[in-house]
Amino acid sequence: MATDEEREIRALVERWAAAVHAGDLDAVTADHAGDIVMYDVPPPYEGVRGLDAYRAAWPGFFAWQAGGASFEIESLDVTAGHDVAYAHALLRCGTPGELAAEPGRLLRLTLGLRKEGGRWVVAHEHHSFPLADPAAGEEAVRRVHRRWSAGTAAKDLDALMAAIADDVVSYEHEAPLEHVGVDAVREVCERGLAAAGDLDVALDVPDLRILVREDLAVAWGLNRVRVTGEGGPGAESWSRGTRVFERRDGEWLMVHQHLSFPLDRETGRPRTDLTPPGRPG
Repeated sequence: MATDEEREIRALVERWAAAVHAGDLDAVTADHAGDIVMYDVPPPYEGVRGLDAYRAAWPGFFAWQAGGASFEIESLDVTAGHDVAYAHALLRCGTPGELAAEPGRLLRLTLGLRKEGGRWVVAHEHHSFPLADPAAGEEAVRRVHRRWSAGTAAKDLDALMAAIADDVVSYEHEAPLEHVGVDAVREVCERGLAAAGDLDVALDVPDLRILVREDLAVAWGLNRVRVTGEGGPGAESWSRGTRVFERRDGEWLMVHQHLSFPLDRETGRPRTDLTPPGRPG
C-alpha cells in the first residue's frame, strides 16, 4: 500500500506531466530544485544544470508539442523514504504519425527527489528513448521501394509521389541540374509514364542496399526499367540511383535522389545500354 509520501510524489509527477502537455512553463518548473540536473533526449550530453537552464530547455519542446503531439503517463512507480525518493515512468510522447507507426514508442523518465523545507522537489530528471531498430527502418524503406515498383506498374502517379517529401531535391537523368520540390519531381514521373504510352513499365532495384541511422536512411543500387508490350521485343535499361530518406512524423520520406547513367569517355554520351555483370545484355 502506498505511503502518504508516495502519494504526494505521484500527485507531483502527474501535475508536472499535465503542465508539460499544457505548455505551462511556470507549472512545469514549480516543484524543481534550484540545482536541478536534467539529462534530456537532445544534447548537451553533460546535462542541463540549474533551474534557469532547465526553464530554457522547454520552449522548443512546447512548440513541437503544439502541433498535436501527446505527452501522457502510461505507468508510474514511486519509492519514497523520509527525505529522499525516486520515481520512474513510461510516457506516450510523440506525434500522431509517430505513435501510429510505432505503437510501442514510449519515453522513459526517471526522477530523483529530495525534501526541502518540508516539501518534495525534483533534483534530477532523466528522459530517454531506446535506440531505433535499424532493421525496422530498413524494412520501412524497402516497403517504399516496393510501393514505387507497384505504382510504376499500375501507372499510378499519386502512388509514386506518396513517400516523397514536399522539399525533395532530385538530380534526375534530364535537365535541369536539380529538380526542387515534389511538384517538379511529379512532372518528371508524369512525363516518364506518358512516354510509355500503352506499353507495360516495370521498375525495380534488384540489389538494393539500405543503411539506417536513427531518423536518416540512405538507399542505393542499380535501377532496372523494363518496357514491354504485345508484338514487340521490349526494352531494358539500367541506371545508378542513390536516395536519402528522413523519418518525419513517423513516416519515411525521400528528401534527396540522385540518378545517373555513366558517360562514354570517347563520345561524352550517356551509356544506356550497359548491364550489371552476370546479367544478360
